Amino acid sequence: MSPIQVAILTVSDTASKDATADKSGPTIKDILVQSGFKCKHTSIVSDDVPEIHNTVLGWCAEEGVDLILTTGGTGFGVRDKTPEAISSLIERPAPGLVHLLLSSSLQRTPYAALSRPIAGTFKNTLIITLPGSVKAVKENLEALLADNILGHAVDLIRGGTGKGFHSHLAQLPQHHHHYHEHSTSHGHNTPKPRSSTASPLSQDPSSNVPGRQRISPYPMVSVKDALIMILQEITPLPVQELDVTSKLRGCVLAEDIHSPSNIPPIQTSNVDGYAVRSTYKPGIYTVLTTPTASLPPNDNRVVCRVNTGGPVPSRADAVLMVEDTRVHSTAVDLQGKVDEKEIETLAQVNEGENLRQPGSDVKEGDLVLEKGTVLVSAGGEIGTLAFVGRKKVKVHPKPIVGILSTGNELKDLHGAESGATIWDTNRPSLQAILEGIGYEVVDLGIVPDDLNSHVSAIKGGLSSTDILITTGGTSMGTSDLLKPVIERELHGTIHFGRVNVKPGKPTTFGIIPTPGGRNETTPIFALPGNPASALVMFHIFVVPALRRLNGRKKEDCHLPRVKVKLQEGMRLDPRPEYHRVTIVSEHDGLKAYSTGGQRSSRVASLSGANGLVALPALKEGGPDRLHVDEVAEAVVIGELQMKL
Repeated sequence: MSPIQVAILTVSDTASKDATADKSGPTIKDILVQSGFKCKHTSIVSDDVPEIHNTVLGWCAEEGVDLILTTGGTGFGVRDKTPEAISSLIERPAPGLVHLLLSSSLQRTPYAALSRPIAGTFKNTLIITLPGSVKAVKENLEALLADNILGHAVDLIRGGTGKGFHSHLAQLPQHHHHYHEHSTSHGHNTPKPRSSTASPLSQDPSSNVPGRQRISPYPMVSVKDALIMILQEITPLPVQELDVTSKLRGCVLAEDIHSPSNIPPIQTSNVDGYAVRSTYKPGIYTVLTTPTASLPPNDNRVVCRVNTGGPVPSRADAVLMVEDTRVHSTAVDLQGKVDEKEIETLAQVNEGENLRQPGSDVKEGDLVLEKGTVLVSAGGEIGTLAFVGRKKVKVHPKPIVGILSTGNELKDLHGAESGATIWDTNRPSLQAILEGIGYEVVDLGIVPDDLNSHVSAIKGGLSSTDILITTGGTSMGTSDLLKPVIERELHGTIHFGRVNVKPGKPTTFGIIPTPGGRNETTPIFALPGNPASALVMFHIFVVPALRRLNGRKKEDCHLPRVKVKLQEGMRLDPRPEYHRVTIVSEHDGLKAYSTGGQRSSRVASLSGANGLVALPALKEGGPDRLHVDEVAEAVVIGELQMKL
């Protein structure tokens, strides 16, 4: 199909006098041109019915104008006359397009109910009226361009059959929905993150308070879909070649490790004792107390003292343990120390006994560690690297984590006294957890509730960290600025802004472009301000993100889950819930003890907690609680306790 020819009309008394005031018309043009449309006309008229009518009519009379979009004058204002000017032209109304525009806008703000869009055709031209604000224009175009709705409509108006479009639909999976329509864990299509070019859903911080959003425009996603999006969007940090030291703890190998040589490279001893010939009978033997390359060829009364792991001289084919000998005579060495001169052997050993042959541990070229291995502190991975003589190794490094809290009400435990009223518990808690699991932390402090401070603090974090974790400022209050800062100020993409979970519904995950910085992009998690919510969401969402950045395979990023027997009944909520518990290993299995009240602000509910019981959502007609001794699944967030 040839490019769609479009004409754009801005309706505004103000812009008709000063064209620089027109922001929506150029926005429409930019979006459509980027989508492959060809802009044939742009014009600005005042809120005058005849002027609007005649301009649109003139464009419809031209050859080749496929689509006319107007912007402005569609509301209830005294001068809003665009619907009246256009409705008289419409020959074939398109109520489906009107419904699409209204429904997509109502998902973002209830004020969309005051819009009066018109859509339909005049002869061979499709006419659609859009609102006047840049935000609303972007939202409406996003809906119209989705799945090539505009392209299909124009193709049909031109006389096409729509065969190609219907063929495309037939190839889509049945029940093809966008990810945010799912809130359960049943099988469905992989969730699709929002495009980086999608219009911002966040409120405009510069708008007046009465005009701000009251309901979050972000789709509610399930925990499962949120985790899928996180692991889809985050890629491991670039590979670095680092020295093999204890500081590698927590890094992930980015190469296979092969042994460069046989280990041991020569014949060595497995025990402390004496290198002998297996033909030696019990008796008295002279001791060589310094290492030697070989036993004397013609003297069968000489042994060589060796230590565990030490080289065994040639012509010796076994090692006699020191426990199977006793001192027969002594001598004084050159330093004046008394040492053994002769020993009496009490046993005869077989050929090869207590010997390690060259390559018996590892042969040259053997694979000793695989790419993707986590160099954990409890394992011997770093020791294995040293064992084969690797001084440097290629790894995915551990991410450096930036943390900050937001809110005028917060005061720093160790900062200067201020007028704030609440101690900031989130930063100390998160820093303790992060450093406890081996990550370097950059503390970005407490950020007050103003736009410039938010932008400055986050930009500082982007330059010095690999991932940012913020707490507070994620809800719908006038001072909740994190979503607008991510989308509008830093040109980031918010992949989800609400999660169907308790606690932690306003948890937000985004990606901010940082070209020329530490990495090309930087993930950001905006966690709720309530302490328990922040810490629970950290374990559920941030830990997998950290592990993915660290280079782990997607399937290895989640915290372990175990089956536990509940020791208290737990009430169910309409949202799936993570209940803080202490998991104890007892003689008859793992048991979960509630840590008490589960309010999202009650950080004490995490004191002593080493697990999160995943409670299902309350279902109509189903039980309202899980009972004592019922078995549930729990996420392990700390060391399990033992009760014998």
